[in-house]
Amino acid sequence: MRSEYQFRDIEKAWQGFWEQNQTFKAQVNPNKPKYYVLDMFPYPSGAGLHVGHPLGYIASDIMARYKRLQGYEVLHPMGFDSFGLPAEQYAIQTGQHPAITTEQNITRYIEQLKNMGFSFDWTREVRTSDPAYYKWTQWIFMQLFNSWYNQESDKAESIDTLTQRLAARGSVGLKAVCEDDVERISAEAWNAMGEEEQYAYLLNFRLAYLDDSVVNWCPQLGTVLANDEVKDGLSERGGYPVEQKKMRQWSMRITAYADRLLRGLEEVDWSDSLKEQQRNWIGKSIGTDVEFAIEGISDKKIKVFTTRVDTIYGVSFMVLAPEHEWVAELTKPEQQADVDAYITWTKSRSELDRVSEVKTVSGVFTGSYVINPLNNERVPLFLADYVLAGYGTGAVMGVPSGDQRDWNFAKHFDLPIPAILDAQKDIEKQADNTKEGKYINSGIINGMGYKEATNTLIQWLEEREIGKGKVQYRMRNAVFSRQRYWGEPVPVYFKPTASGQLLPYLIQESELPLELPKIDKYLPTETGEPPLGRAADSWKYQGQYDYEWSTMPGWAGSSWYWYRYMDAQNDAAFASAEAVNYWKAVDLYIGGSEHATGHLLYSRFWNKFLKDLGYVAEEEFAKKLINQGMIQGRSNFVYRVKNSDQVTFVSHGLKDQYDVAALHVDVNIVENDILDVKEFKRSRNDVPSDAQFILEDGKYVCGWEVEKMSKSKFNVVNPDDLIAKYGADTLRVYEMFLGPLEQFKPWNTNSISGSHNFLRKVWRLFFDEQAQKSVLVDAAATPEELKVLHMAIRKVQDDLERYSFNTVVSTLMICVNDLGQLKCHKKSVLRELVLLLSPYAPHMAEELWAALGEEAGSISHAKFPVFNPEFLVENEFNYPISFNGKVKLTLAFSATASPAEVEAGVLANEQVQKHLDGKAPSKVIVVPKRIVNIVLGK
Repeated sequence: MRSEYQFRDIEKAWQGFWEQNQTFKAQVNPNKPKYYVLDMFPYPSGAGLHVGHPLGYIASDIMARYKRLQGYEVLHPMGFDSFGLPAEQYAIQTGQHPAITTEQNITRYIEQLKNMGFSFDWTREVRTSDPAYYKWTQWIFMQLFNSWYNQESDKAESIDTLTQRLAARGSVGLKAVCEDDVERISAEAWNAMGEEEQYAYLLNFRLAYLDDSVVNWCPQLGTVLANDEVKDGLSERGGYPVEQKKMRQWSMRITAYADRLLRGLEEVDWSDSLKEQQRNWIGKSIGTDVEFAIEGISDKKIKVFTTRVDTIYGVSFMVLAPEHEWVAELTKPEQQADVDAYITWTKSRSELDRVSEVKTVSGVFTGSYVINPLNNERVPLFLADYVLAGYGTGAVMGVPSGDQRDWNFAKHFDLPIPAILDAQKDIEKQADNTKEGKYINSGIINGMGYKEATNTLIQWLEEREIGKGKVQYRMRNAVFSRQRYWGEPVPVYFKPTASGQLLPYLIQESELPLELPKIDKYLPTETGEPPLGRAADSWKYQGQYDYEWSTMPGWAGSSWYWYRYMDAQNDAAFASAEAVNYWKAVDLYIGGSEHATGHLLYSRFWNKFLKDLGYVAEEEFAKKLINQGMIQGRSNFVYRVKNSDQVTFVSHGLKDQYDVAALHVDVNIVENDILDVKEFKRSRNDVPSDAQFILEDGKYVCGWEVEKMSKSKFNVVNPDDLIAKYGADTLRVYEMFLGPLEQFKPWNTNSISGSHNFLRKVWRLFFDEQAQKSVLVDAAATPEELKVLHMAIRKVQDDLERYSFNTVVSTLMICVNDLGQLKCHKKSVLRELVLLLSPYAPHMAEELWAALGEEAGSISHAKFPVFNPEFLVENEFNYPISFNGKVKLTLAFSATASPAEVEAGVLANEQVQKHLDGKAPSKVIVVPKRIVNIVLGK
C-alpha cells in the first residue's frame, strides 16, 4: 500500500483495474432501477481534446458514479460521430482515405478519455462510420421511405396503409402530409394506374422523398452545406464562397411532426431558453392561404400565406423569392437585365443574412402585376431576397401600413401606403401592427373589428375556392443529401420506367449495409457529379442500376445513436426490445447549446417516428438536458515595437511608452504572466536570436485577455500536460470547481494547484507521508466529527441532485479542513468521506478505499452514505451572558434545559458571581437558546 500520494502510479493502476475487470459494464437488470447518462457525440478532430472539452464529460461521469453508489444500474457509454467534412477535406488534400485519419483521431481521443478516468462502458463504443453501425442508419432511412404521415391518426404509418386507402377511396379528402399541389384522385383513377405509375404517385407522400430544394452550395468544396456550416456567406471550413442553388435532393418531412415537436417540449426538463429556441425555429403560425391571379396569365396563380388576412385591402406590392420557379416567365423583357443582376447577387448571400437583415432594403421589379382578389386592384410584383423559395409559398404580400419592413420597402420604391384602420394615425411614423380600430376603405369588411373581419374574409375566400384557413410552420423539411464521399451511402438505386423516367427504389434489407465504394479521388467528377460518381462504372445495383451518388448528412448517424448504445453488438436489430424497454430514454443528456435547433430537433423527429412504428418506448429521447458552458482560454500577449530597426518586445507595464502591436503568445511558455524568453525565441521563427526585450524588474510580463480557446489564439491547454503534472483527479476537481456547469468560465492554469493541494489534504487524513505509514485508527467517532461528516453528506447529496457540481467541491473542502482541525483519522468517518469524494476523484478514492481495508474490489460497488439528521442535533447551546445588556462571557447548557435550570446554573457560576461582586440581581431574563440578561439594580 502506498503511503505517498504518487498520483501517476495510482491513476495508471486503477485505470488498468477498471479495464481488466470491466468495472463499468452495464447490463439489463430488472432487479435494479436504471439510470442512463449520456454525453453528446464528439467528433474526433485531429487536434485532440483541450481542457475545455472534458467539462461536460466530467459532470456526466460524476452523475454516473453517484447513481451507481445509489444502487442504480448505470449506462454511461461513449462513441464517435465519425463521418464529417474535415476528414473529407484532409483526404482531398492528401489522398489518404478518410477512414485512416478518422481511426487515428479516435485512437487519440480514447487515449485521452481513458487518462481522465471516465467510467464509460467501452464495450458499447459505436462509430457512425462503421458499416455495422450505419447499416442501421440506412435501415431507419428505409423505414422513413416506406412510411407516410396520417394526419387523422396523427402519426406515421406504413405506406401499405396508404395504398389500401387509395384503392378503396382514392386521395380526395385524404388527410396526409404531402405537397399542396399533389393531384387528388379517385379510387377508380388509382386502380386504373399501372404499377410504375402508382409507385411514382406514392413518392409524393413518403417521409423520405426527392425534391428540388434551394440549398447552400459551395463550388470549391463541391458539396451542400447546412446553415450552421455557413458564416457570412462563406463556408465555415475553408472560407469559400457559398451560393444559393436549386438542386434535386433527398429530404425528410420533419414538418409532419411540427406540432408534436412543440407539444413535446412540455414533457422534458430542458432550459427555458433552449425550448424557446426550438419554438421559434418551428415557428407555428395560424393564418390564411390566398391566391392572387397574375395579369395576362390565366393558368397560374400566386399563393401567399398571411397571418393577417384582415390587412389584404392594404396590399400595395407582392414579393417573390428570387429562386421562385416562375421568375423567368414573369419577368418582362425591359426588366430582364436588372432581374438577372439581382438574382446573381442574391446567390452569394446566405439564408441567415437574407432573413435577418431588417434594415437593408433590396429588391427588383419584374414588370408584372398580380390582381388583388378582394378589390381587383393591380399590384406590382417584385423580387426580394428576404423571401425564401423553400419557406411557405415563396411569395409574400406587402402591407406597408402594418409591417415595418414592408413600409421601408414601399418608401424605397415609392409605392402607395394605404391606411386600412381608422386607429392608425400618422402612418409614416407609426407603421405598427395594431389590431385596434375599425377598417376603412376596405370593401366587405368596412367598419368591422379585427375578429369579425378575419372570419368574414376567410369565409369569403373559401366560398370562392381562392383561399382557406391554414396552420403553417417556419421550419422547413430537412435536406438529407450531401455531395460528399465520407458519409452514409443512401440505400437507393434508380430504375428507369418505360417512358425513361428514373424512379428511386430501395435495396433489400438483407443487402444492408450498403458500403462506400473505393474511388480514385475524393473530389466531384469532372462533370460536377458527387465523388461517388467516380465509382459509377463499377458500383451498380445488380450490376446495372445506378446507386444514389449523394451521401447522408452528418446528422443522420447522430439522430438515433442512444438506442445503439443500449444493445451495441446486436446484429439482428438496432437494439432489442428487451434493451429498449429497460433503458427507455436518456435520463441525463449533457452537451453544447449550439445543437439546439439542429441535432436536437432532428433527433426528436426520428425518435417520434420510431415510436410511431412501435420500435421504441418513449416519445422524447432525453428527459433532462444540460447545456454546459464554455471554458474560455486565458490568452497572453507580447508587445512588439513597430517601426523599430531591431526586433524589440516591450513588457506589458511599459507598452504605453511605445507604439506597439499586440501578438498572441503560447500560454504554455508563460507562468503567472511571466514569459519564458528563451523558450519564446526558440519556438518562434519570426523572432531572431538578437531580438531585444525591454523588461520590468528583470522579467517580461505578458498581457492577458479571456477569449475562446483555440489554436489560432495560442491559448489551448492540453489536458495531457496537466494530468502528467497534477493528475487526472486534480483536473476533474478543478474543472468542476471553476463555477456552475452551465456558465462560461475562464481557464487559469495557475489556480489548479489549489485543487491539487486539497487532494493532498485528503491524503494526509489517511497517511503520514514523512513517516511513510498509515495513521488510520478504529476508534469511535466523536459527536463533532459526526456533525462535520453528516453536514457534508446532506449538502453533497442535495447539490448533486440539483446538478450543482461546483458547490460540492466547496463542501468537501470545508469538510476536509474541519476533520483536519479535529485531527480525525478514524476509519468509520473517513470511509464515508471517501465515498463522497469518489465521483470527483475516483482514482484516489479507489486507493484510499483499499487502504481502509474494504473488500468490495472497487468503491463503485459500495453504497452512498446515508444522512442521519440526529448527528446534527445540538446537545448544548452556548448562552451569551450579559449584564445590563453588555455581554461579559458565554456559558454552555444542555439544549433541553428549561429557563429555570439555565437561570440557576448561571447564578451558580463562579465567573458570574465575580461580576455580581456580592450584589443580588434585580431580574434574570432567559431567552431560550438566545441569551441570558442579568439586570442589576442601581
